This record gives sequence, C-alpha cells and structure tokens, in this order.
Amino acid sequence: MPGPKKLDPSSSPRALLGAELRHRREAADLSQDDLGAPLFVSGSFIGQLEAGTRRMQADQAQRLDEALGADGFFVRNCAALKQSKYPDHFAEAAEAERVATTIKQYAPLLIPGLLQTEAYARAVFRAYQPTATEELIDQLVSARLERAQILADPTTPLLWVVLDEAVLRRRSGGSAVMAAALRHIVGLARQNRVIGQVLPFSVGAHAALDGGVKLMSFTDAPPLAYVDGLGMGRLQDDPATVARYALTYELLVADALPPDASLVLMESVAEDYAHDDEQL
Repeated sequence: MPGPKKLDPSSSPRALLGAELRHRREAADLSQDDLGAPLFVSGSFIGQLEAGTRRMQADQAQRLDEALGADGFFVRNCAALKQSKYPDHFAEAAEAERVATTIKQYAPLLIPGLLQTEAYARAVFRAYQPTATEELIDQLVSARLERAQILADPTTPLLWVVLDEAVLRRRSGGSAVMAAALRHIVGLARQNRVIGQVLPFSVGAHAALDGGVKLMSFTDAPPLAYVDGLGMGRLQDDPATVARYALTYELLVADALPPDASLVLMESVAEDYAHDDEQL
C-alpha cells in the first residue's frame, strides 16, 4: 500500500504547515484521530490539513501548538494562509483544486472558472461589479486565469464538467466572446484534457435544480464537495453529504448528452454566435 503523498513544503504556506503537522504528529506517536480529539474535529480532517486540502484556522493552530508542544509554530505561520487572491468563501476551495486529482463539476449558469477565457471572465466580473475600477477587474481576471494553470499538466487533475444548456445560451460578453469561450472548451475536450457534457433543456426537471456542485478527490485525503451561492460558498467533508452530492452528479451525467454529442452541440452554438457577430 503506498504511503502518504509527499508534500513540497516550499510550494505554499499550506503545504508547509501540512508537512510540519504530519512530522510533529508522527514524532508524538499520535494517530490522526488522537490529534483530532482536542480540536473537536475528525481524524480525516487532520488528514486533510496534512495533505493540504483544508485551510488551518487560527483557533485550530492554537490547539495544535498546545497539543504538540510546537511553541507557537502553527499560530505564527497560520497568518500566511489568510493571504489569498480569492474571496474568503472561495479561497479554501481554490487551494484544494491545486492538489485535487479529480474535479467533477455541474455548472448551471456560467462556464466554470477553470475553463473561462480571459474575455469571458472579464465580462462576468464586470457584471458582478459594474462600478469596480479596471485595476480591480484586471486583478480578478488574472487570479482566475492563474487558477486555470493547473490544466497545463497533461493528465492531472481529471476535469469532468456537466454544463447546463443555459450556460451555452446565456450571452455573457457578447457573441464573439461566447463563440471563443465555447470553442476553448471544445478545444480542450478534443485534446483529451477535459471531459465535457451538456445537460439539455429537454431533460426538464433534474437532480440539481437547486444549484451547482463541485466534487474534488485527492490522493491521500477524503473527497470534498463545494457548493456556492451569491457571495457565499462552503466546503463539505461529511462523508454522507459528499456521497449524496456524488450521487447527484452521477444522475446528472446519466441525463446529460454523451461527450461527443455535447461537443457537437457546443460547436453548433459557437458557430451560431460567430454568425451573429458577422451580421453586426
């Protein structure tokens, strides 16, 4: 059986804390469950901290210092984790993406951030914040495109998205922007870098009418689910909850068009947008 994934402490503050936490716990001859008890968290949560898939909070850092006799190490370094380019409600999920081996997402309204083009992302952020300065919009777009760099690896993570047909039809940024955005997704799929499916309007009622969901799996930590809403989001690690969202995703996949047919539809809609733009 393979051992725990080796973290690179220089890759991020979270990786540093995770590597140090694992080292100190093992040196103290404590199991993850043993260490989780004084923090009032599960052993699997400790494993997620060690694997870098969860963010350490200030109160947890203090208890870890006390439990492991770390002389304030975790409290001193935990502050670095608060420095993020992303909103508080999404920062932890964005960091988890970086170490995920599989990401499965149902998007009901917008192209997922990992698949957005610069022009599409700019249109979305401008819609979110119509009075924001260009400098702020530039920063938000830059951070979103930086997230997408995880797709530069040819195989990891496996990214599998189900797009509601509304995503294709909602004209975000204009016809030219939409044509390029959809062709970008098709291109990645044709290169076998992502799996894309479309949930057509003809399906009617389906298992995720309440909203989108993102599922993330990891090499050496339990899976997570991320659900969001207007200005809010939450990572879920309860096994029963994650399993319920996983079943929801499987039902969506069953209802969606097969990948090949989905790409044909996306290409057709992109052509329609391109034709509309030519007519202007």
